[in-house]
Amino acid sequence: MLQVLLVEAFADGPCRGNGAAVVRLEHPLADSTLQGLATSLNQSETAFLWRHDGRWMLRWFTPSREVPLCGHATLAACVALGHWGLLEPLEPIPLVSRSGPLPVQLHPTAAGQLTTAQIELPTEELQAGDCPIYLERLLLDALGSPPQTFWRSKLGYAVVLVAPSCQIDTMTTLASQLEDQEAQGLVVMQAVGADAEQCPMVLGRRADYQLRFFAPGLGIPEDPVTGSAHALVAPYWMQICSRSDVVGWQCSPRPGGMVCKRVEGDRIQITGSAYRLLEGTINLEGTINLDAPPRPMGWRLP
Repeated sequence: MLQVLLVEAFADGPCRGNGAAVVRLEHPLADSTLQGLATSLNQSETAFLWRHDGRWMLRWFTPSREVPLCGHATLAACVALGHWGLLEPLEPIPLVSRSGPLPVQLHPTAAGQLTTAQIELPTEELQAGDCPIYLERLLLDALGSPPQTFWRSKLGYAVVLVAPSCQIDTMTTLASQLEDQEAQGLVVMQAVGADAEQCPMVLGRRADYQLRFFAPGLGIPEDPVTGSAHALVAPYWMQICSRSDVVGWQCSPRPGGMVCKRVEGDRIQITGSAYRLLEGTINLEGTINLDAPPRPMGWRLP
C-alpha cells in the first residue's frame, strides 16, 4: 500500500487553492502506473516521491500526461513530507526533479491542518512579441479591451498583460478557444491597485498583481493556482513595483496566492500556505506493470 495525501496548495482553508495529491513510493514505478494513478486521483497534478541515494526524487503528472515543472504540487510534496515526519521545520532540502533540484523548506506551524512552506522554482526571461491576432480578438471580446503587452517564454507559456480595469476574475474561460502554442499555457495578468476594493490578501500582505492560467494542451483547461506561472512573471512585477519581493494572486474560481522573492538570477522563492484535506492509502493489486528503472534518465542531480 502507498501513502497518499490530498493537499489544497496556496490556500488558507479547504476547497480553495489548487488541489494536489502526493503519493509516497517505496521505489520507482512504471510510467504507465504513475499515469494511471494520476488519472484516477484526478487532481490538477499528482506528485510522486521516493528516496534514491539519500535524495527525495519528484515527478508530476496531470490526469493526462507528465509535466516538467509544477509549483503547487511541489509545495504539496513539501507539506506531505513534513506531515509524514520525514522533514523537519526549517530543514532545507532539495527535491530532485527533471527541472533540476528544487529547494524546499517547511515553516514552523501551529497545530492544525494549515501549513506554510517555501519552495524555489526556476524562472525564465520573458520575450516580447506580437500577440496572435486571434488571441487579441478573443481578449477584446472577453474583456472589452485589447492586450497591452504580449510575451513568450522558454518555459512554453505565453503571457498577456491587460489593463487593471479589466475584470479578469469574472472572465469566462478561454481554454476551448486557445490554439497552438497558447494552448500549452497562457497567463492573463494585470496589476492590482492599492485602492482596489477587497484587495486580495496573502499571508497578511496585499496582492500586487493577479492572473489566470489556461493550459488545455497540458490537460488542464484552467489551473486554479500556478506556482510556475507566478515564478515566470514575478520578476516583471518586481521591476514594476521596485521591490525584491511581490505578492501574486490567482483569481480563478478556486483562488489563492503566494509571496514571490528573487533569491538568485534564475530562481524565485515562493512562500504559500497549504491545507491538508484528506489522507489515505492506495492499494495496487492485479497484473499492472510495477517495474521501472531505478533512476529516470536525463535527470539533473545536485
